[in-house]
Amino acid sequence: MSDWKYDTDEVGEDGYEPEEPDDLDPIEPGSPTMENAFFVALGVASMLFVFARVILLAGG
Repeated sequence: MSDWKYDTDEVGEDGYEPEEPDDLDPIEPGSPTMENAFFVALGVASMLFVFARVILLAGG
């Protein structure tokens, strides 16, 4: 018995594909809101601050 969950013939280019597609609706893009843009900018600023602190602490 193999420890792998899938056999090699079930993955890759020649792997298993279901007969019928999923019943899920496709995800359609929307326009970003100001709140979403604010939190993205806040995350970018926070990570830049963290990286700057790490570099300054490591450098000297």
